[in-house]
Amino acid sequence: MKNLFQFLTEAGASQASAQAQKLNLKSDGHGSWFDSRGNMVAVTDKGKLKFTKKKLGKVEDDKAKPRTGAQQPAPKPRAAAPQEAPKQKKVAPQDQGGGDKAGGGDTLTLAFGRFNPPTVGHEKLLSAARKASAGGELKIYPSRTVDNKKNPIDPDMKVSYMRKMFPDYEEQIINDPDMKTIFDVLTTAADDGYTNVNIIVGADRQSEFENLAQKYNGDLYNFDLIRVISAGVRDADADGVEGMSASKMRKAVQDDDYEAFRKGTPSKLDDGDTTALFNAVRSGMKSKNKKKVKEEYDLWEIAPRDDQKALRENYIKKNIFNVGDLVESLNTGLVGRIIRRGTSYLICVTENNVMFKSWIKDLTEAVKPAHVTGIYGVSADKREVGTDAQREYAQSMVPGQERIRNFINKYRKNK
Repeated sequence: MKNLFQFLTEAGASQASAQAQKLNLKSDGHGSWFDSRGNMVAVTDKGKLKFTKKKLGKVEDDKAKPRTGAQQPAPKPRAAAPQEAPKQKKVAPQDQGGGDKAGGGDTLTLAFGRFNPPTVGHEKLLSAARKASAGGELKIYPSRTVDNKKNPIDPDMKVSYMRKMFPDYEEQIINDPDMKTIFDVLTTAADDGYTNVNIIVGADRQSEFENLAQKYNGDLYNFDLIRVISAGVRDADADGVEGMSASKMRKAVQDDDYEAFRKGTPSKLDDGDTTALFNAVRSGMKSKNKKKVKEEYDLWEIAPRDDQKALRENYIKKNIFNVGDLVESLNTGLVGRIIRRGTSYLICVTENNVMFKSWIKDLTEAVKPAHVTGIYGVSADKREVGTDAQREYAQSMVPGQERIRNFINKYRKNK
């Protein structure tokens, strides 16, 4: 029979192991815990994790309280739907950026977004991020998701075009395959020793990021201060920069409207590169016809924000987003299974028991990761040897293929 001391010791070790599992930390078997990069980030002390601060060179107690839902794979959600940010929201003084850096210089300002494809409208977001950083550290993280409808270009190509379109931010645009979600970004920032973080988002996403980032502070990461700052309200009906969005760009490709697509790119991006981007988006949307995107794609599938009526009709009919389905948040990158369907929103839980809510317009069907599903994530037609689809997929996996294609297209145009 175990004595009381053995029981308490094992209970403490289990608590530390459970917390480390949520953070994807690996143990060396002697009380030290390492992140995916091999850095020691925590130690077991009195049954709990203590996190190391790289810049400060000391260990701090993890005083986090267990988050709601972290202990249960399917926590009971609230009945209320997530609140949309009001169009004319008054921004608090601290949400306007400015010159002070809380914490005396250990502040990271970041933006996390899809940029699929990048547009002239995204420059407003980057400008707001630079203003908030006030000359301090700034990092811009494009998401890593790729699919036929809402994320047609791959991360490498996306980053390449962003650096061309926004050369003033070339060094701040980060191409890191490990930064798949906003939590990946925040945990890495905490591991790197930042004590404060500014997250720059569009006004319609401010509430979602605020709730998530604050909810798991002290559990998945530890910051003294988290500020979620609005880059401003976008008027979807406006012409020009104010109304431009990636959804409109994908619709322009669907309509084979190059002129509308060109209006969504900065003038500094030349016609050759713009044509190559247009073709890349069209190729990513799997057009068999060399001139037009597949007509079986309805607008709500590729630009759900622009046809929310049809999106909701398909949702009510249960054609999409049913309980148990694996979905991904287009805003945060979080992937989870649906545990509850609301009127126009879903409650989901990730494999690490992180619960999140999202409007249906901000979700997409998740592509199952290869390390979990083996052959999943590659459609059957791409696995059939001897077909054009299999050849194109094989080419897409070879580094540099898209750059070579873009160079050839540009050369042909100039010639």
